[in-house]
Amino acid sequence: METIELDAEELQLMRSALNCYLQAFGHNEADLVKATRALLAKLPEHVDSQAS
Repeated sequence: METIELDAEELQLMRSALNCYLQAFGHNEADLVKATRALLAKLPEHVDSQAS
């Protein structure tokens, strides 16, 4: 398992990038859609930028 630390701006960028990635796939890439949705589910919705 790998761990990365993202600040609030980086997390927002990651979520946006993954959502764009999802929109690029059609019905033939169900495995990629499923894996991407699982990854998005692991990411927190929001990070308190004052916590640093």
